[in-house]
Amino acid sequence: MTKENNEFISVGAVDHFLVQIGRVVEIGGRQIAVFRLSDNRIFAAVNKNPHPKGGPLAEGIVSGHYLYDPLYDWKIDLTTGLVQAPDTGQAQMVPVKIEDGQVWIGAGELQTV
Repeated sequence: MTKENNEFISVGAVDHFLVQIGRVVEIGGRQIAVFRLSDNRIFAAVNKNPHPKGGPLAEGIVSGHYLYDPLYDWKIDLTTGLVQAPDTGQAQMVPVKIEDGQVWIGAGELQTV
């Protein structure tokens, strides 16, 4: 991983992230779950389920732009982090950008989450 002056950290090439499979990367001691959707958009969140009992987000099942948590039967919108009704909560999403085939995670945001 390399750091850039605008507080984004490179976590690898887009092709290293499998479609619809969560992958955990570590930045500054924090686990970040990275998800590549079937349309090649990439989203990232702190790897902590917003359910009161917690658990990893990266093990969820991706379909469309939703993450399905098989442990608690929750549906989370990866574009916003919002847990879908009837459940409530919000995953802590982290900014992502793609440049020159590389995935960059907004490390500056990790200081506040």
